Amino acid sequence: MSAVSRIENKIKQNWFLFSELVKRDFKEKYKRTALGMVWSLLSPLLNLFVMSMVFSHFFRRKMVHYTIYLFSGNIIMSYFVESTKGGMSALMNNSKIFSKINVSKYLFVLSKSVSSLINFMLTMIVYFIFIKLDHLHYTWKYFMLPYPVICLTVFCIGVSLCLSALYVFFRDTQYLYDVFLTLLRYLSAIFYSIETFSPKAQRMFLFNPVYVFIKYFRLIVIEDKVPSLAYHGLCFFYAAFFMSLGLWIYKRYNHQFIYYI
Repeated sequence: MSAVSRIENKIKQNWFLFSELVKRDFKEKYKRTALGMVWSLLSPLLNLFVMSMVFSHFFRRKMVHYTIYLFSGNIIMSYFVESTKGGMSALMNNSKIFSKINVSKYLFVLSKSVSSLINFMLTMIVYFIFIKLDHLHYTWKYFMLPYPVICLTVFCIGVSLCLSALYVFFRDTQYLYDVFLTLLRYLSAIFYSIETFSPKAQRMFLFNPVYVFIKYFRLIVIEDKVPSLAYHGLCFFYAAFFMSLGLWIYKRYNHQFIYYI
């Protein structure tokens, strides 16, 4: 039986616990806030407004459908950051539970990923509204968008599994990861176009998985193009590689976590 199949069986066996963890993580995000879940819709709008003002007006950046271009990059990067940062601290934040009860530790990481996915899907509602407001037309190609979302979700879970293990052994991981995320934001072409770079430099961006998922959205929504088969393969590769790496790290060091919490 493969590692993925074993995880599926474990989730089925612990479905009640898993669902309660997801509910708890989702509720904690908006605990003691006046607007509650409305922040899932309001937060991306406020971020979009600030970034749009800065880059469209102060820097005089002119680009067709720039708002959607910016929105596409922003929501995917925000989902990646929320999912992986939450997943990184999931084991440590729940150590009092699994140190006393025999429960699969990766459930805590998965619950963070699922709650982040719920927030992302709520943000997508606003995203599709803005697409219409920006006079872009919905086409059959939009039915392909679940593919990068699934790949991105698997990718985030894999990265979270890696980070959660590292964070247990090395507390400095959180500080180093914050620095890495700052660098990643600038290397993901969220607010600028890579068209001004040389063809060789443009290909280098494809080594950034987050940019690959962002570009998939932009190709479908803004350029009305279907990504190539090779591009689909690249999305799948990043998802499969990081999930495999995360599962391998978890399987190798799972039994040592209890000694470092």
